[in-house]
Amino acid sequence: MEYRKLGRTELETSILGFGTGPLGDLYGIADPAEINRAVGLAIDHGINFFDSSPYYGLNLSESRLGDALVGRRDKVILATKAGRYGLHDFDFSAKRLFASVDESLRRLKTDHIDLYQAHDVEFGDFQQIVEETVPALRKIQDSGKARYIGITGYPPAFLLKIAQQVPVDTILSYCHYDLLNTSMDETLTPFAKANGVGLINASALHMGILTEQGAPKWHPAPREVHEAARRVLEICSRRNLPLPGVALRFAFDHPYVSSTLVGMKTQAEVLANLEFLRMKSEPVLFAEIRASLGAAFNIEWPTGKPENNV
Repeated sequence: MEYRKLGRTELETSILGFGTGPLGDLYGIADPAEINRAVGLAIDHGINFFDSSPYYGLNLSESRLGDALVGRRDKVILATKAGRYGLHDFDFSAKRLFASVDESLRRLKTDHIDLYQAHDVEFGDFQQIVEETVPALRKIQDSGKARYIGITGYPPAFLLKIAQQVPVDTILSYCHYDLLNTSMDETLTPFAKANGVGLINASALHMGILTEQGAPKWHPAPREVHEAARRVLEICSRRNLPLPGVALRFAFDHPYVSSTLVGMKTQAEVLANLEFLRMKSEPVLFAEIRASLGAAFNIEWPTGKPENNV
């Protein structure tokens, strides 16, 4: 396993991170016993970065992760979030964050969180995020309940706008560095490198589009993105290469990102992702895939408040 320093923090994360959304039954019902085995297997193979949220399964992900980490907490870098609690339930107030961190600590069965993040900040108000939310995260950090703090979300430009206004230790971006979209490198990456901000990449499979079965029906990407992904699948199939493996290998190759989060809930998924990590890089293949995308490359969709998508 390769480890990278997370910005200017003292944390060194595995480049393959364990995304715990699936532990909250977001992608089918998960078996708690199998979750415990999967978490143990991941740790045994060097995966040390685990990222959760109260939003995943309405607290279920955190609770199951806390159970699975009993006796293993000292072996992992534990991240979770606050501010998003349901599909349409957001509260980025200081009062809610102060209560939320204690709730997460209880569910996770720990006395501190290594990385505490404001979740999907594009659904919040910019002024509140910079004047109340991030300062509240800093107070939580000062209390010792969190070692470092960060922000997460979808629109890179909005994440950058926040980070330029108020210092954060890390930024988590999703669906903006993968085979279909690399626009993170146009905005966030230069800023993060210049300022020592840790950068975390999530949804390297573009929320399920870059798989053999394709995206779930609820996926917000426009039709041309789905069609482009099918062309990518054909290119990989001709070479007898698994599309998810090619996509993850591309993401793992990013020179600055400290960890790429991949959702897992079973031992089989852990082993498959570890195998993808061992795949060799294919620059010629990546270039062919990029050429096949045409106008579908770097296409985005609106999310959060309209004013946060400009």
